[in-house]
Amino acid sequence: MKTLGLMLGTCLLAGCAIAAAQDASMGPPKVLSVTREWTKPGHNGTPHEKTESAFVQAMARAKWPTHYLAVESLTGKPRALFLTGYESFAAMEKDAQATQKNAALSAALDKANMADGELLSGTDQAALMLRPELSERMTQDIAHMRYFEISRYHVRPGHEQDFEALVKLYQKGVENLPEIHWDMFQAAYGLEDGTYILFNPMKSAAEIDHAFMQMKAFGEALGEDGMKKLSELTAAAIDSSETNLFMFNPRMSYPPEEWIKADPEFWKPKMSMETKKPAAKPAEKPAGQ
Repeated sequence: MKTLGLMLGTCLLAGCAIAAAQDASMGPPKVLSVTREWTKPGHNGTPHEKTESAFVQAMARAKWPTHYLAVESLTGKPRALFLTGYESFAAMEKDAQATQKNAALSAALDKANMADGELLSGTDQAALMLRPELSERMTQDIAHMRYFEISRYHVRPGHEQDFEALVKLYQKGVENLPEIHWDMFQAAYGLEDGTYILFNPMKSAAEIDHAFMQMKAFGEALGEDGMKKLSELTAAAIDSSETNLFMFNPRMSYPPEEWIKADPEFWKPKMSMETKKPAAKPAEKPAGQ
């Protein structure tokens, strides 16, 4: 089991933030909608990108104001996550109702869902709530990030205070390590009660290598007694955990204009030469045919 302590090691030097639906300069959203899609063997990659492009095109044609970020797994079972941020559950409801009232968009999304479903072995949805007091130095911009390390922690029933004390101890340990920051969310719907999700975005995978080297400084900051308390709280609070690495996929995302302006080469990738190449002109029929 990967403990919170090991998780923190890979958070070092990486800003932890989630895609806000409204603006790239905003911090993580208060409510995060997460859709998970597990692809059938051999159906991830380009085939999934093709079906997902129908959703992106439908949203773009409708000039829909709500945006989302798509990330694909590099570890664990092949799957894609689609993350949409909202200011509140009321804002989420408003978005859903507006989509239903837009006949053209609804029809396009229904059609895209049917094609996409052929590639999937399963799907589910969850809603998470931001826990600012359990986050540290929340990042305001995610447009230049390329990876997410996503950690899931399930807290033993009745041990929520132990978990909060554990996170507070980590926050104390990083007081003099200004490069460390993370965003913590708690499951509201769709996941087992007592589930917390930590998001750690990174600009490059090299940050993972560098991060583990920073654990010594963290241990020195807490001291022997603090590290002992850390182990005790981890054992008391957490009954299971899992961490996986995900890569941002701009071709499956519907990013806000601010992200595109911040890094157009990534968020608006050029078509491949094969895609751009015009179709060959049909040969003219011989005379008399």
